[in-house]
Amino acid sequence: MGEVADAVILAGGRGTRMLPGSMYSPKEIMPLIDTPIINHLIWEACKAGVKRIHIVVSPEKKEILSKKLTESIDWISEVRPDLPRISLDPVPEKVELFFHEQTIPGGVGDAISLVTNFIKGPFLVLLGDNLLIENHIGAHKSGPKFASNSCKKLVDYFHNNGIPCTGILEVPDEEVHKYGIVELENGLIKRIMEKPKIIDAPSNFILCGRYLLPENTGELLKLYSSAEYGELQSIALFEHLIRNEGFGGVNMNEFELYDSGDPINWLKSQIDHALRREDLKEEILDWIGNRISEVK
Repeated sequence: MGEVADAVILAGGRGTRMLPGSMYSPKEIMPLIDTPIINHLIWEACKAGVKRIHIVVSPEKKEILSKKLTESIDWISEVRPDLPRISLDPVPEKVELFFHEQTIPGGVGDAISLVTNFIKGPFLVLLGDNLLIENHIGAHKSGPKFASNSCKKLVDYFHNNGIPCTGILEVPDEEVHKYGIVELENGLIKRIMEKPKIIDAPSNFILCGRYLLPENTGELLKLYSSAEYGELQSIALFEHLIRNEGFGGVNMNEFELYDSGDPINWLKSQIDHALRREDLKEEILDWIGNRISEVK
């Protein structure tokens, strides 16, 4: 069946919906209150047991991310000795980190194809602007120990069932049109519909940016070229899996989905996370209550 030893974090997008902010801070390193998104993603992958993390980046982001993830943090530790070292240096010592350049944005499938030659065995894929959070805590509780279990759930499913899988999460009717929606049968995905109207949607379950793909993914992607399928190359890959070995849908309803891809959703994510954090919620609730009364 194979060990899941690699994770791919997709961070090659241009962040156009977050401009002009994303000109200076790529959306993958924007903080959820006090902890960068990329930290959460790295720890989530590590909690699932991976030994190597591959980050697909644009040339501009490579310079920023590689510097931030590899530079010395000694001076920061001296200034903030209260913070655990892993909150500042998020890659655990025994985990290898690699960067792969995506020079032209070509979608999820194209980004994955840049990495498959460097991977042996099944592997995880995490979208760089999606967080699945279950522990609403701050930087003082950092690292894989406190990370999301979402990727680990995919690995457990794979080991129990022997087929590739993806995380799925239920959303309200009014949000269905924003996502890829799946049709399910006995826990298996039977169809994917891209951003349907609610009246046409086969369910309210969305693809939520977490995948566990088979070792032969690189060869499969060659069957569905980005030149022909464009941004839908990854959907063509998933449909191939559905028709052949099967593609499992792993329920992630216990997690909160936070999306840094556009300003409103990211603002809502920040507020929601703050309201769920024991160290912040009372102060934030008081402030929101006072602010609402002032606005009225």
